[in-house]
Amino acid sequence: MAEVLWIVVLAAVLLLIVAKVLPVKRVTVYEYQKGLKYTKGRYAATLSPGHYWILSAFSSVALVDIRPQFVTIQGQDVLSSDGVTLKISLAAEFQVADPHVAINKNASFQNSLYLTLQMAVREIVGKEKIDTLIENRAGFSSKLTELTSGKATEYGLKLISADIKDIMFPGEMKKAFAQVVKAQKEGQAALEKARGETAALRSLANAARMMDDNPNLLQLRALQAFADPGGNTLVLGFPQGSIPIVKRGEKNSSPARKESREKDEH
Repeated sequence: MAEVLWIVVLAAVLLLIVAKVLPVKRVTVYEYQKGLKYTKGRYAATLSPGHYWILSAFSSVALVDIRPQFVTIQGQDVLSSDGVTLKISLAAEFQVADPHVAINKNASFQNSLYLTLQMAVREIVGKEKIDTLIENRAGFSSKLTELTSGKATEYGLKLISADIKDIMFPGEMKKAFAQVVKAQKEGQAALEKARGETAALRSLANAARMMDDNPNLLQLRALQAFADPGGNTLVLGFPQGSIPIVKRGEKNSSPARKESREKDEH
């Protein structure tokens, strides 16, 4: 028993001596990180989240953030296929998928992705006209993502999305587009007005056709007009040889005038 105790004490002393000569360091890799372990300056392994003990004299750990990140391109000057210079700004979301490739194979994976997005925007816009770009912004974004995702994978990244933030035109083009929109709105208003007038004329034509087919309808309409207590004036023209019927407003007529008129009629 005493011999076992002496062996344990001796082992502890040896560990203390080794710790003094060869310092041991504790490294924590958090959940949103990956650790790149280097031994004597060479890449050795990729560490998952957790606690690790390393000999700091020979090894080191570089922590890499693997949470989604954004890169933004502001006011990129691009020439469209119809010769118009546009300013396009966009934002891309990405995350580090392979820390070993992203850190050890690239001087700066952010700059690499930024340049790739710039070149992709120039390639896409240079093949399209302004009208197509405006009408199909969603298609532009999907095409941009498709064109750059392969390169992002080569950089050890995963491209989540790439979307256009804004398309800015020169001052002259803004005025031209405003005039086009105004002309379109005026044309739509004129078309709706013409449709309303056509519907009204069609209704009148149908009414005239019904009265031609049924002359009694005109007499019934006249009787309805006379029964209306309103003070409007109604003039109906009948076929030649008939007596026109005239109804004038009597809303404000006094009782004396009504009696005088009735006596004259008798």
